[in-house]
Amino acid sequence: MNVDAVPLVDHHCHGIVREELDRAQFEALLTEADAAGPLHPSLFDTQAGFGVRAICAPLLDLPRFAAPDDYLARRAELGADEVARRLLADTGVTDYVVDTGFRPEPVSSPAELAGYTQAYGHEIVRLEAVAEQIGATTEPPQFADAFREALAARAATAVGFKTVAAYRVGLDLDSGRPSAAEVAAAAANWAGSGRSTRLADRTLIRFLVWTALDLGRPLQLHVGYGDADVDLHRCDPLLLTPLLRATAGLGVPVMLLHNYPFHRSAGYLAQVFDHVFVDVSLALHNVGTRADQVLAELLELAPFGSVLFASDAFGLAELYTLHATLFRRALTAFLDDGIARDYWPVAEAERIATMISAGNAWRAYRLRGE
Repeated sequence: MNVDAVPLVDHHCHGIVREELDRAQFEALLTEADAAGPLHPSLFDTQAGFGVRAICAPLLDLPRFAAPDDYLARRAELGADEVARRLLADTGVTDYVVDTGFRPEPVSSPAELAGYTQAYGHEIVRLEAVAEQIGATTEPPQFADAFREALAARAATAVGFKTVAAYRVGLDLDSGRPSAAEVAAAAANWAGSGRSTRLADRTLIRFLVWTALDLGRPLQLHVGYGDADVDLHRCDPLLLTPLLRATAGLGVPVMLLHNYPFHRSAGYLAQVFDHVFVDVSLALHNVGTRADQVLAELLELAPFGSVLFASDAFGLAELYTLHATLFRRALTAFLDDGIARDYWPVAEAERIATMISAGNAWRAYRLRGE
């Protein structure tokens, strides 16, 4: 079977840079590395780099495997907006669910990103970004109420929330809701430490999480693979088990993002907790030729109704195209293997493909009136 015509909902992504990029700037956005350096002179020499040359180059009227400098010259000739239109049109994405909390400028807004292909744009609000704005302007005794009010206002237009607790304190969070006294004391300590704009207090982050859960929107959590700021050993989703038990009866979807290299553990959590949804965003375009295996490993245990498509693309339109292409190939390979083994019929495989590609996200985020 072929899933090329199945629509995609990118349930976790970011905006793109709309200005011209030189080679160093392009390479800095190509992988999770900060930039190429003297010991690793080119980030085109990665799975993602070869993917751009193989998959994206023909969409810009270049031969497959065009040299990096030729690719970037053609990119500059077409202009950033035309490149974005061509590459995003190839993805088949109908909805972008965009985390606006990471470097909101100068990348495109959800509406601008969706506008390239007349898709739909939806916002995910990052909890720590809101809290840091409130903390900078509010005295500690008023912090909790001010945050609740601000988040409720954002919930009027956002389809969900996200926490980057993994980056700030790790995922081994206490499962209980912090008391008002605990929150007030933590807010005072944060202010007393000079009110750094970076919130990294375990009590306050638990407060953010429970405040978001009270609003009933899906809650995204960064899990696993990320840039050099993350301590990967503190990002295993199994650390979330107590919190997932505590939230199991709320009816609020909890979205475990990325998950690599812990994607098998994430698949287990999705099986044993009905409210857990999982993806392998960010991973597929970085593992490239191994995308089939990574997606298949996630699908070993995860119920098909709990798996979502997402790219976690940021900055480069190429990453949306590359991830969508690799995802479609990997999902086709997985479903074709089941068909060949007579484990499911073609019609059922087609239904599962639509669920994973779009239907589960429509349902979890209540898009399209779901």
